[in-house]
Amino acid sequence: MGEPGNGPGQLPKHAEPGQLAARQAERRTALYAVLAQIPAGCVVSYGQLAAYAGLGRAARWVGRTLGQLPDGSTLPWHRVIAASGRLSLPAGSLSGAEQRSRLREEGVHIHNDRVDLPRYGWRPMEHSG
Repeated sequence: MGEPGNGPGQLPKHAEPGQLAARQAERRTALYAVLAQIPAGCVVSYGQLAAYAGLGRAARWVGRTLGQLPDGSTLPWHRVIAASGRLSLPAGSLSGAEQRSRLREEGVHIHNDRVDLPRYGWRPMEHSG
């Protein structure tokens, strides 16, 4: 196994600050490009989104990055959920309530704060066209 920080989609351990900023921007661009493709009525897990964007096992980084989207972003962040199908944003929070509302408006059934991933899960190759 390689050194930590040198895996697919990860930053090199000894990069210059300018290189790090550029690499982070590349990672965000890849993430946003895939996120923008998720169709209404579908969901994807944080880990799947990272993998589809070519970022390896970066589920936590995806979650942090989505939490930092600028106000007014039109990216469908609400379609990203936990690998178990669980909605990870608390139901009592503004963002959690917004996520649940948006998913229901798109026809996604939520039961006990979970979404049926086999039913609503997005797989890019199956939905391209």
